[in-house]
Amino acid sequence: MVNDICCPLFNPDPWDDRIFEWNDRRFIRDKVMTLFYMPLNFGNVMRRLDALMGSAGATAPDNMNLSDHVSKWKTDLYVAVDNEVPGAENVGISGKFYSKVYEGPFKDAGRWMEDFNTVVKDKGFNAKKVYSWYTTCPKCAKEHGKNHVVLFAEIG
Repeated sequence: MVNDICCPLFNPDPWDDRIFEWNDRRFIRDKVMTLFYMPLNFGNVMRRLDALMGSAGATAPDNMNLSDHVSKWKTDLYVAVDNEVPGAENVGISGKFYSKVYEGPFKDAGRWMEDFNTVVKDKGFNAKKVYSWYTTCPKCAKEHGKNHVVLFAEIG
């Protein structure tokens, strides 16, 4: 049987309970259709962005992609890139961010978000925006035996 691991093993240590300062960190942005926050075309969007990145010779540092769940019906997806990607919407993200890592099944995302909001407040931060980094796809999470999700709060 062929092992189809597409997501690298994730090390949570550098991302858990940390603060990052980004100054125009480079990303490409696209939209994912969702149904009550469940992605419908995530794989297709990632394949399209991966093809554009490949054509541009770009890579994704840390394999990072951030999801901004703007509604039950749409998620803005930001893929970190190391250089400009022609044909994609290139954006920069700046600000101060607090991150915390969670581990478990995707169904726990609501509980993680509640906990994260409490932690952010307890630390005296005001979350302007929250991004989710799903570090592995469901198939790879099963293969790795771990499913890490990093939540980032833009703080000010």
